[in-house]
Amino acid sequence: MRIITKKRLREFYERYKDAEQSLLSWYREVEKEDWDTPAEVKEKYRSASILGDSRVVFNIKGNKYRLVVKIKYEYRVVYIRFVGTHAQYDAIDAEEV
Repeated sequence: MRIITKKRLREFYERYKDAEQSLLSWYREVEKEDWDTPAEVKEKYRSASILGDSRVVFNIKGNKYRLVVKIKYEYRVVYIRFVGTHAQYDAIDAEEV
């Protein structure tokens, strides 16, 4: 999968240093994937939440942080829409970011 954009991850882990290794591990794993459906995402990441409008929420660093992406399966592209703490996540609409 092609991930757009790593910059959003970097900006987050520069602020929250303990998230760096978990986010980079997620990035390296996902760029090797070739997902066709949300079910394939769920097969790899059992704790991921599949939302509407092709959104997926990943738990990062033992569920300390949340990562929301939008996946265009037909193009093999993952768009990073949000990364944040639980409090920050609670303040957004994950299906709209």
